[in-house]
Amino acid sequence: MKLVENMLAIERLHELPLSERREELEELVVTEFRTTLMMTDDEDLPFDMSYFELGFTSLGLTEIKERLETQLGRRVSTNVLFNSPTMERLLAYLADEVLADLFQGREATSRSADLRVRPASR
Repeated sequence: MKLVENMLAIERLHELPLSERREELEELVVTEFRTTLMMTDDEDLPFDMSYFELGFTSLGLTEIKERLETQLGRRVSTNVLFNSPTMERLLAYLADEVLADLFQGREATSRSADLRVRPASR
């Protein structure tokens, strides 16, 4: 079990079936927010409330951004983080854009592979 705890989130996401990835991503984001706010597991963390209403500062958000980037091995847009400041919107952005390759079905992945194989037309 220790090995799983030491894995980066991106590695855990890769290993999970598509149906379980959203829950794992949500757990990662919630954990980062709770840690920064020093919240316990039984405290309510609303997904639709602005980070700033929850008490975050720009420094706190920057720290979360950097930790998410480390865990996911992908860049997270500062603009999205600050201009769409709810966990609900952040989760949608991460799943739909940052980690789109992990959250698309096989059909979409196959199409992407097909596009890479085809030579460019002139």
